[in-house]
Amino acid sequence: MRVIAGTYRSRRLRSLPGLGTRPTSDRLRETLFNVLAGEVAGSVWLDLYAGTGAVGIEALSRGARRVCFVESSRTAAAVIRANLRALDAEPGHELLERDVLTALRKLDTEAAACDFCFLGPPYRDQQAYGDTLGFLSQSHVLHEKSIVIAQHDKHFDPGDSFGSLRRYRVLRQGDAVLSFYRGILAADSRG
Repeated sequence: MRVIAGTYRSRRLRSLPGLGTRPTSDRLRETLFNVLAGEVAGSVWLDLYAGTGAVGIEALSRGARRVCFVESSRTAAAVIRANLRALDAEPGHELLERDVLTALRKLDTEAAACDFCFLGPPYRDQQAYGDTLGFLSQSHVLHEKSIVIAQHDKHFDPGDSFGSLRRYRVLRQGDAVLSFYRGILAADSRG
């Protein structure tokens, strides 16, 4: 696993041992960031269920102003810290070592809005998609132009809408799928 482009391009990232974590593949990350292209520089990200931190680190590498990683596993959080240290990552990142809904409640009270929110729960935890997307749809963590990206297995569909969030794009690559969501007003204005 490596950083695809930007400041940390081609730098290797540590992964987690075993099959319990499914990092977002290099190819899928490249596709994601090609889609978002010019919108990443200066943006604020939430990397939920962050695992190794590969998505958030890719965002930092491509010029994101701030990334908040959320990961409840101590082992995974240690890998994220090690990856950030190995890259000598600039300030502009935070790691919340707690479960996603607790972290989102904290961020919601702080009105810490993001431009992009990426979530990749373990595929077997299908309820996490509905719980997380449902919370996001009602929170102050998103602003009117925020984009939420959910990575999921091709055999599972998290749904087209959650409160004010509507899915507007689906990208399939191998066994993985990226579903893109945004608020109703943003979806209406962006087409």
